[in-house]
Amino acid sequence: MTAILTVTGLCKRFGGLTATDNVSLEVKTGEIHALIGPNGAGKSTLINQLCGELAPDAGRIELGGREITHDSPEDRVHQGLGRTFQITSLLEDFTVRQNLGLAIQARAGGNLRIWDRVGARRSIWAEADRRLGESGLAARAGTPVADLSHGEKKQLELILALAGEPRLLLLDEPMAGLGHVESQQMIAGLNGLRGHVSMLLVEHDMDAVFALADRISVLVYGQLLMTGTAEEIRRDARVREAYLGGEEELC
Repeated sequence: MTAILTVTGLCKRFGGLTATDNVSLEVKTGEIHALIGPNGAGKSTLINQLCGELAPDAGRIELGGREITHDSPEDRVHQGLGRTFQITSLLEDFTVRQNLGLAIQARAGGNLRIWDRVGARRSIWAEADRRLGESGLAARAGTPVADLSHGEKKQLELILALAGEPRLLLLDEPMAGLGHVESQQMIAGLNGLRGHVSMLLVEHDMDAVFALADRISVLVYGQLLMTGTAEEIRRDARVREAYLGGEEELC
C-alpha cells in the first residue's frame, strides 16, 4: 500500500526545547492512523508543521509523493490536506448551511465573487444540502451555529473539512468534550469514511483510538517511540510506562 503522507526527520525547536525530535512516520493511503502520546509529547507541534502553521527546522513532508514542506497552509489545502481542530473554528453567527456553503465556495473559487453567479450559487447550495442530508444535520440547516450543541459543532466541523474533498484528513481530538453517546456517533461517522479518505487521528480517548486506528504511532518527549497495531500498542511496556508510569494495561 502506498503512503499518502510521508514525514522524514522532522524537527522543531523552541529555544532549548525540542518539540519534535527527528520524527519520521507514514500514513498509508486509505488507513486511519492514530497519533497518541501524553500531554506535552509534541503532538500539536507536529500537526501544526504538517498543516504549514509552523515551519520545521529540519526534515521533509510529502503528501501523495509531492514535497509540501515549505508550502503555505492554503497550498496544502489545494493539494488535498484537510483539518479539524480540538476547539471548533466555526462562524457562530452564520447558519449551519451558510458555514457549509462558504466551505464549498472556498474549494471552488477562492473569492466571494462566485456568489454573484446564479448558477454557481445553485450548485453550491445543492451540494450543501446534499452533504447535510447525508450527515443527518439537515434539520439544523437554518440554525445559527451558536445555537448548536458541542457535539453538533464537532459534527459540522467534520462536514466542512470533508467539503474540501481532502485526500488526507488531520483530526485534532475530535472526541474532545463529547459525551459517551456523541463519541460513539463520531466513531461511527469516522468509521463510515474508512477507505474514502485517509486520516491521521490525534486523540486522548483510547477507546476511540483502539476502535478506529489501523495503526498507531506513539510520540513521547518529541520522539517517535513506536508504531504498531492496537494490540501491539496495548502490550508494549514502554507505552504503558509513558502513559501510566507502570505496568497497568491500557484499556
